[in-house]
Amino acid sequence: MCGRYATTRSEADLTVLFDAASVAEELGPSWNVAPTDPVPVVRMSRRHGGRVLDTARWGLVPPWAQDLRGGARMINARAETVASSPAFAPSFARRRCLVPADGWYEWVRSGRQRQAYYMTPADGAPLAFAGLWSAWGPDSVLTCSVLTTTALGDLARVHDRMPLILPPDRWADWLAGGDGAALLPPDPALPAGIEVRAVRPDVGNVRNNGPELITPPSTPAEATLF
Repeated sequence: MCGRYATTRSEADLTVLFDAASVAEELGPSWNVAPTDPVPVVRMSRRHGGRVLDTARWGLVPPWAQDLRGGARMINARAETVASSPAFAPSFARRRCLVPADGWYEWVRSGRQRQAYYMTPADGAPLAFAGLWSAWGPDSVLTCSVLTTTALGDLARVHDRMPLILPPDRWADWLAGGDGAALLPPDPALPAGIEVRAVRPDVGNVRNNGPELITPPSTPAEATLF
């Protein structure tokens, strides 16, 4: 799964990158996005006639939910079942989004050790996770989820799941909705140059947030689980 990630690019940078108008509330950079945090998303807007950069609460809450609390358990949607899930299928059909990210975190346990890893493009390029959005309640609170798929390559050594990453040439088709079968191939391609970087344990505390979270551990011994 993807339970923590980093998204640090500015609103101005994201609007250019995704060719989107901004309707987002101002968000600062975050190196430690956690469930229920506000995050930038790119979605289609009829009102604005195209893509918009918006702000959503991470953890999709279906319109029929009684309250927002369940969103903390809905941060991820499995690509294999998203089209049939009662909670996610309506959004998969009509309300798709892109979730901008710099990279994501996973943890590996070996005995008593628990090592955090950060997966990110080695060249610093941005990522776009396939996402879903929904509006909840009388105030239309925007919420979102990230699709996950089977981990590929060396990423499978860290966790058996990874975010579904969409290259730029698939953004338009994903946001358009419709038949999702062609957009969810059984063997999605792994973007070239993903670095698996051991990082310090500070990221495990949601109160910690800064660029030091994505730097390597202070001692080599902390990064030798595999």
